[in-house]
Amino acid sequence: MTATELIKKVFFIEVLQGLALTFKHMVSHSVTRQYPTEKREPVPGARGLHALVRDSETGKEKCVGCGLCAAMCPSQCIHIYTSEGDDHKKVVDRYEIEVLRCVFCALCVEACPFGALALTDFFEYSGYTREEFYYKKERLLENWDKYMAGDKGREYFEKFWRPKAIDFRTPVTATSEERKSV
Repeated sequence: MTATELIKKVFFIEVLQGLALTFKHMVSHSVTRQYPTEKREPVPGARGLHALVRDSETGKEKCVGCGLCAAMCPSQCIHIYTSEGDDHKKVVDRYEIEVLRCVFCALCVEACPFGALALTDFFEYSGYTREEFYYKKERLLENWDKYMAGDKGREYFEKFWRPKAIDFRTPVTATSEERKSV
């Protein structure tokens, strides 16, 4: 044991440093927000309320009922019911999410090959019954219209969700002249 270690053990240097830090924060200004009057700005890319994406050109939902989001969900809170349409294509009859079971991991959003599901940045929602947190297709589409329509939804998918087509390009190798200049 060195002399420095002995002094630290005898005089409790680490304990005194911790107490000094505690006392310093006891006299500093509080950072508590008064919630109903002072609301926090939404964090871009936050994982909040679920929404089914509407196609900006046609106004229809983008979901084709492939079921990849439900298969990827670790809490199994997504339920999709489909049937066959007139033109022998799959039609989504019901799309339901049990929000109380959701862990907001966003694996469903990443699994969707069509970009048909999104997690909005709206996170201040509450309810008194379990039924209020069982979101059906109509309510999920309303969430998109209310919180993510227009440029906000386009920006959401552009900035925060990968992979994109540009991620799968062949890397360009530098020529010998370019390597020499570096």
